Amino acid sequence: MSDQKQTRKVKLKVPQAVARVVAASAPRELKLSAARGAVPLEGRDLVLTLFLLAYGKDEELKRLARTTIAELPANILEPLVGDDDVHPQLLDFIARFRISDLSLMERVLIHPHIGDETLLHVARRGSNTVVSLIANNADRLIACPDLIDAIFANPDVDKAVKFRLGWVDPEEQKAKQAQRQAADSGDDDDDLEGGEIEELEEEHKSKYQLLLTFGVSDKIKMALTGDKEWRSLLVKDPNKLVCSAVIKNPRITEGEVLAIARNRSANDELIRLITLNREWVKNYEIRKALVMHPRTPLPKALRYMASLTEKELKELSKSRNVSQVIVNNARRMLMQMEKRR
Repeated sequence: MSDQKQTRKVKLKVPQAVARVVAASAPRELKLSAARGAVPLEGRDLVLTLFLLAYGKDEELKRLARTTIAELPANILEPLVGDDDVHPQLLDFIARFRISDLSLMERVLIHPHIGDETLLHVARRGSNTVVSLIANNADRLIACPDLIDAIFANPDVDKAVKFRLGWVDPEEQKAKQAQRQAADSGDDDDDLEGGEIEELEEEHKSKYQLLLTFGVSDKIKMALTGDKEWRSLLVKDPNKLVCSAVIKNPRITEGEVLAIARNRSANDELIRLITLNREWVKNYEIRKALVMHPRTPLPKALRYMASLTEKELKELSKSRNVSQVIVNNARRMLMQMEKRR
């Protein structure tokens, strides 16, 4: 933490047992004992006491409290990190000083209250094994794209993990940029006055050209906030984190969602996200497209078939573009319709 972050005010309920130890009027010997973990406090109260001392103004108490939290037996901390009501700042405290403790970090990093700032710290400084836990959380990476940049910047993270998130080797990236610049200059040099190349202002570049300069985190941010043109470009991105972020753009329309559902090359994550949105699957055309899509989970596709017309079921019963399970279910539904007549 920076000094500014260390001294910021955090709203925490301080039980009387903790207040007695950390109060300004408390005996210094008591505070020193608490900083060493040598006072009779239960797990949460002990961690809270260490937290308050570790970010206080007394340098000796800070040093002792930080050493204690780093060495505290894991069985004291485990109930705390498994508690749904634990304060985010206590999670942050544990993450910063137990960043190498894999068993604890596995629980800290998936806690619903963990903050982006904590994840960013771990992503920048954690070991490959610990950071991999963040890299596997696609929802969190999309919600906080800066995590991807932090992972890319961490020298202890394996290239395999980075490649999976869309990392490009810097040397390879430089070579591609040089190729693009050479292609852009091309044969136009003869038409330039004074041999000077006029650089186009960024706002005049096409969105596609701009996209070539974006890193993964920039693409995700644009996918989450961009207009329809940006969304149409980014939904085709091969990186699942990027195209999935398009689906989470609050401005995406049902028409765009329908186009994705009708696109048989749309990846399984896009289809999964569509099926999870109750409002979208209320749309008849979207449900119909999902039935036809090869990547729609079969239980979902079979359920959506209940709303199809007899004509559509007949088409499905003869289709070669859907799975045999869908074909067989369409035939079964048609037979039931015949019996009811």
